[in-house]
Amino acid sequence: MYLENGGVEVRPEPEPRRDEGWAVVRVLLAGICNTDLELRRGYYGFAGTPGHEFAGEVVDGGPAWLGKRVVGEINIGCRDLGWPDVCAACAAGHNRHCTRRSVLGIVRHPGAFAEFLTLPERNLWQVPDNVSTEHAIFCEPLAAALRLTAQTPVGAGGEVAVLGDGKLGLLIAQALRAKGADVTLFGRHPGKMRIARGVRGIVGRDTLPERQFPVVVDATGTAEGLRAAVAMTRPQGVLVMKSTVHGAVEIDTAPVIVNELTLIGSRCGDFGPALAMLAAGQLNLDPMLSDQFDLADAPRAFDRAAEKGVLKVLLRP
Repeated sequence: MYLENGGVEVRPEPEPRRDEGWAVVRVLLAGICNTDLELRRGYYGFAGTPGHEFAGEVVDGGPAWLGKRVVGEINIGCRDLGWPDVCAACAAGHNRHCTRRSVLGIVRHPGAFAEFLTLPERNLWQVPDNVSTEHAIFCEPLAAALRLTAQTPVGAGGEVAVLGDGKLGLLIAQALRAKGADVTLFGRHPGKMRIARGVRGIVGRDTLPERQFPVVVDATGTAEGLRAAVAMTRPQGVLVMKSTVHGAVEIDTAPVIVNELTLIGSRCGDFGPALAMLAAGQLNLDPMLSDQFDLADAPRAFDRAAEKGVLKVLLRP
C-alpha cells in the first residue's frame, strides 16, 4: 500500500532483501491506527508505505528466528544501522530518541501495510503461543499505553483520569486498571466505554470536573481534548499527552503555570510488559476489532477506519 498526498493505492514492489542482523517478516495482520490516519492528512509530510502495528512470521533471518511468529519495535536507531559513530541515545539503549532514527511506517522505513517488511532482529519479540494474531496486533499500542506507568506516579490505588474513548484511550484505561489504578474514563460513546470492564465511565464533555485528578491522560487526538485535560488536572498534577495530531495545537498556558502542572509527552513503550499483559488475558480486546480487509482493499479500509465510532481496522495481506 502506498500513501501520498492523501491518496491510498496498492501497487507492486520488489520483495525486500535481508541485511546482516536483520529479518524479513511476512506480515500476517496489520492494524490501522490514528497515526496512520494523520499521515494521510499530512503528518510528517509522509509519502510511502505506512503501518507499524503488525504481527508476522520470519521468513528470512537468523536460525533462532526463522518461522517464529513475531511483533516488532518500530524505532531503528543509528546503532541498529551499524553506523560507527553511535549517538548518546543509542549508546544508552534509547533508540526511540536517536536523532537519526528511522521509524517503521512513519519515518524513512517502509511499513507493515505490505506483504513483507524488514526490521533488525534485535527489534523482534516472539508472540506467546496463547496470544492470537489478532490480539498480537495490539502489542505496539499497548506498549505505548503502558509507557506512561514508567513516566508518572500512577500505581496500585492511584487516581487517574483518561480523556478519550478511542482505540488508545480504551487500551490505556484497561492497562492502568490491570495495574491496579483507580481509573475514570471520560468519553462520548457509552457502547465503546463499556469495553473497558471495571473502569468507571463518564459520558459527555459538558460537565467535566476541574482541578480534580492528580494524573490526567489526554488520548482525544484533539486540541479541545488537550485544553479540557489541562482544566481537569489538580494543582501540581501531571498531564500525560498521548495523541499525535497533525498541525499546531493552541492551549492557554496560564493554568499550566499557575497550577504548576507537569506536562509529559509519551510515545513508544517496551514490548515485554505489553506481551505479558496480552498473554495473561487481562484486556477485553475482541470488541475493539471493528473490521478486516484484504490488503488489496486498503483504500476502502482507510475510509472505514476514519469513520466515527470505528475502532481497530485490520489489513490482511
